[in-house]
Amino acid sequence: MKPRPIHLVTGANTGIGLEIARGLAGSGAHVVLACRDARKGDAARASIDATVREASTELLVVDLASQASIRRAAAAFSKAHAALDVLVNNAAVISDSRQVTDEGIELVFATNVLGYHLLTALMRPLLEQATSGRGRVVNVASAMAYGLDVSDVEWKRRSYDVSAAYAQSKQANRMLTWALARRLAKAGSRVTANAMHPGPVDTPLLHALLPGMKGRTTAKGAETAVWLATSADVEGTTGRFWGDLREMPCSFRDEAREDALWSLCDRMCGLS
Repeated sequence: MKPRPIHLVTGANTGIGLEIARGLAGSGAHVVLACRDARKGDAARASIDATVREASTELLVVDLASQASIRRAAAAFSKAHAALDVLVNNAAVISDSRQVTDEGIELVFATNVLGYHLLTALMRPLLEQATSGRGRVVNVASAMAYGLDVSDVEWKRRSYDVSAAYAQSKQANRMLTWALARRLAKAGSRVTANAMHPGPVDTPLLHALLPGMKGRTTAKGAETAVWLATSADVEGTTGRFWGDLREMPCSFRDEAREDALWSLCDRMCGLS
């Protein structure tokens, strides 16, 4: 029997992440749900197992706000698996006020940006060994993206704003995707990296950012991410921004700024 491809989804216990994991399980993949809360992660696995025939799932407990937790989880994953076919970076937070993690980093940037960056770096060797022959990175970004200030990503100088902090992180997600895609291509890697916009999805995050707005279903929000992770239509396609199964324009394309952000994130994550 052909082995199942292995897909890792962060923030998979609820919202878009849960539906991405469900969709990937339905495609026949072995899906690793990366969740901060083990109880909620187990409940998500049970939900998938109850709705997807012959689902194959696994829980990886990790706090994407903590670099120490990410490193422990990556080590555990690497011990259990020799390859990774798809990494979906999805976990995200918002905060009404400026907060810092136990490692002293502003919470939203630590989770939404550095969490993507560090986990991808640690998983890259396994993505290079993808059983499909071509690993894929899918970064959940957003159309709500603006205001990135590389000189003050942690809001030490600027007045903190909940919407602006989230929007800055989503701009950074796109820019780091373009920087990653360029680096992979330059290295001759077969791994691809794309970013996607799920649309306004009916989740607590949307309600907190845009009170009163009615969003689409989580299943609809997950659709493009699942397609990017599994479809032959986009095999080999890299460095693009997608929404509703179509490529979208992105104004945040500037190699010098992308590289400055990449270098900053490398330093903040202790990567050489």
